[in-house]
Amino acid sequence: MTGKRLCRAASIALFIAAGASPSWAGDVPVISRQISDFRIGSPQTNFGSLEFLGGLEMVSSRALFGSLSSIRFRPDQKNFVVVLDTGQWLTGSTERDAKGRLSGLSNVEITPMKNIAGRSFEGKGHMDAEGLALDGNRILVSFEQDHRVDVYPDPGFSDSGAIATLPILIPRKMLSDNRGIETIAVAPASSALKGGVVIVSERGLDSDGNRVAAILNGPLKGRFSVARDGSFDVTDGAFLPNGDFLLLERRFNMAEGIGMRIRRIKGGDIRPGAVVDGELLLEGNFNSQIDNMEGLDTFQAADGTTHIILVSDDNHSILQRNLMLEFRLTEETAHKASD
Repeated sequence: MTGKRLCRAASIALFIAAGASPSWAGDVPVISRQISDFRIGSPQTNFGSLEFLGGLEMVSSRALFGSLSSIRFRPDQKNFVVVLDTGQWLTGSTERDAKGRLSGLSNVEITPMKNIAGRSFEGKGHMDAEGLALDGNRILVSFEQDHRVDVYPDPGFSDSGAIATLPILIPRKMLSDNRGIETIAVAPASSALKGGVVIVSERGLDSDGNRVAAILNGPLKGRFSVARDGSFDVTDGAFLPNGDFLLLERRFNMAEGIGMRIRRIKGGDIRPGAVVDGELLLEGNFNSQIDNMEGLDTFQAADGTTHIILVSDDNHSILQRNLMLEFRLTEETAHKASD
């Protein structure tokens, strides 16, 4: 048994001993431990306009499980699609306990992604998937290193190669190898963007030092920028029902340590030539239950409230964790027209 496998086996044994819940349905067994506090050792649940509902720490005996880059939920708010930056699809369902809190994953399957030539590649050079968007009968995936946005059929994406590649409107020279298109999201059809596809780079910068971004289609097609603040990088984003745009940002370096924040950008500010910024909704650091936070999605729960799901990328490191965190937007403006 290799060192990594031994460490993985030991982690699973510790999870079970600690009372974690195993889920064996599907091809990939996942063991989950519930997280009850966002601030370590603190019962605080309200953070500005967000309420922490709970979370999961997840491990699996399958070596491919991990490196979660982006997540998108189906309309049933239970089934989801994830892309891994190792070039894999991960699908599954969330399970909840009697109080409605996340309790585990089920029906988890991992399948290799295929490029437009129908081939799968080992390694990140060709299939470093970072962003994911559900757009009607197609799924859009953004890749870095080989910078592009590929289109897959939905249903059928897990068996199909990419069927098209979208123009990204951003010159490749503005996208460094490992800091490419990290975020892709589809605006609501009722918003000013009229269902337009929006992409944001992780650290590709314009001449003023702001992150390059673009609206790929629709009436406001064109490039814009997202203001850069400090050492945080953009890792994912999703639209609220009213057209406002949530951006997940991550800091991960030895000098400053780990950090995560969510910003809210007014939908009406997103237009060609603009430099957009937004209010800070949430920030976490070493005293919070976070890791290398990479994915964010939103959905409307049965009671009409907006929920936010975050996931982390463990980089297949024994020093990092696969997390899924859930928040609820407590203010009513998620459904009102943006100013």
